[in-house]
Amino acid sequence: MTVTIYHNPACGTSRNVHALIRHAGLEPTVIEYLKTPPSKDELRALVAATGQPLRALLREKGTPYAELGLADAKWTDEQLLDFIGHYPILMNRPLVVTSLGTKLCRPSETVLEILPVGPLPPFTKEDGERIVDNGVRRPRP
Repeated sequence: MTVTIYHNPACGTSRNVHALIRHAGLEPTVIEYLKTPPSKDELRALVAATGQPLRALLREKGTPYAELGLADAKWTDEQLLDFIGHYPILMNRPLVVTSLGTKLCRPSETVLEILPVGPLPPFTKEDGERIVDNGVRRPRP
């Protein structure tokens, strides 16, 4: 089973998702997207695979989002993809790709929906919050 995480190790949510994947007994392919940004075509494919609009994957906090005026509806998806290419920090994280789908995993426990494994034992996040897996997964495509 292949699991890929677009990861920022400085982000607590991303670290929790990475730990949850490993808690499931899976060793993900880790792409530190700030060091190795996805190409525009890869970004376009990731966005399409989530089923969400591109704007749902933009990160505002701690990024040049406001100073670039990206809230303005005048920007097309192609232009927004160019901005992400120039400023990879604009890509919200973590994005996880599994055989059950592609998902922006915020909050971190939403990764459970796309992990191709059975129910997991409880997991404790970095902040002490306990996650109990209900075992519900997306159906296989």
